[in-house]
Amino acid sequence: MQTVTAVAHRGDPYRVRENTLDSLRSALDQGADAVEIDVRLTRDGVPVLLHDETLKRLWERDRPLLSLSAAEVRGLTEGGVPTLAEALAATEGSRVMLDLPGTREVRTARRVVDAVREAGAADRVYYCADATAMLAVRAADPSAEIAMTWTSLAPPRPVLLAAVGPRWLNYRFSLVDRDLAARVHRDGRLLSVWTPDTRRAMRRLIDLGADSITTNRIDVLCALRKSG
Repeated sequence: MQTVTAVAHRGDPYRVRENTLDSLRSALDQGADAVEIDVRLTRDGVPVLLHDETLKRLWERDRPLLSLSAAEVRGLTEGGVPTLAEALAATEGSRVMLDLPGTREVRTARRVVDAVREAGAADRVYYCADATAMLAVRAADPSAEIAMTWTSLAPPRPVLLAAVGPRWLNYRFSLVDRDLAARVHRDGRLLSVWTPDTRRAMRRLIDLGADSITTNRIDVLCALRKSG
């Protein structure tokens, strides 16, 4: 079995609440090569870990993140929502994939990029999201490593690929077949997939040539790698 990069989706969410420091640490303890985290900005422009636009699903607080300061978020979640700086410190020495849901403006991407630089983590961080968000990241950091999320079987247009310059193409796992994997590799890019959570699906993707798998079940993926 080929070596595949094991990426923990939002940490280890089957064991610990997603996008928390404990979840990231648990994923790394399970053997993850990298952790994927979602990053959004608070009202005062602080990058924090949250996938949704509000605190409702995870923290039972029906408040939009953009209406809250970082201090207010900390108070409402009893410190449960970490800042990006805290997450990067907790994952020191490990790769981190930053998903930027909802990012549309270069100034938003720049706040995230600046936080990564201030943490001294630029050499171990890479970014994923749709093309609009990744264009913003590319404008904010011409040297950024990018895994552009693509949700169509039709390939990205060459002009878009030239503008974004992704090292990876990041596909929903159900879209991936042998032809798609071959095309990505033929074009000189790496194939990242998300989020298969069964051993059978993971094995199929590895056999198809996926270079990286992002999963909610990092324990299953790491065990599969060990078993060969």
